[in-house]
Amino acid sequence: MLIRLVTALVALTAGPALAADWPAPVQAMADQGLTIHDAFEAPGGLTGYAASYQGQEMAIYLTEDGEHAVVGNLVDAEGNNLSLAPLERLVRAPQDNQLWQDLGNSHWIRDGDTDAPRIVYTFTDPNCAYCRQFWEQTRPWVEAGKVQLRHIMVGILEHDSPRKAVSLLAAEDPSAALIANHHGEPVEWLETLPRKWEVALLENHQLFESLGFQATPSTLYQRDGLVEAAHGLPEAGQLSEVMGSEEPAGTGQ
Repeated sequence: MLIRLVTALVALTAGPALAADWPAPVQAMADQGLTIHDAFEAPGGLTGYAASYQGQEMAIYLTEDGEHAVVGNLVDAEGNNLSLAPLERLVRAPQDNQLWQDLGNSHWIRDGDTDAPRIVYTFTDPNCAYCRQFWEQTRPWVEAGKVQLRHIMVGILEHDSPRKAVSLLAAEDPSAALIANHHGEPVEWLETLPRKWEVALLENHQLFESLGFQATPSTLYQRDGLVEAAHGLPEAGQLSEVMGSEEPAGTGQ
């Protein structure tokens, strides 16, 4: 099932304005733990403020007299939620931009063309049968040069998963070693793990846990500039959304 990703525990590329800038009712909510990101225009004499709490975006509306504030969605006469667009622009988009950078700076193994127009990140455990199935499902897009998968290695399923994950990351040709593992071919599993790659695996685990993921594969991709997540194997009809297009013609599975 595809689930809209609520980005947690990521810092914004640009911090919110100084607390002294907020009107008293808004500052009171900041004192209670909300992060205030920016103000935006709102109808009816209100002033909107884009806020978040533990990664979840929310809107605050200051009354015209500046003495009171309401937290919630503003709806017009047609039932349209007027809070969605400013929250997406002022809260979610900056968070997702930072998350995409964090994913790029993680420790991953490339699977596919370096010049592929679309990048998809997936958390992969070397012992994960579902990861293997996802890898097989994605071959048409990867082999057509349309998608580059970046496997962020974790070791969470079996007692030897960490050793295997580190061995793949530290391999002379990590991409070839990953493919061999997915094919069930022999891979050189290290007995002594380089400290550098143990730390790299730990950092991958921290990122995995900070996003609230619990199982592999957990896959992240971009749609309309925002980051979305797919947990487990994408259901029928959803794989093309993750890959960004319909299955390339003539590939067949």
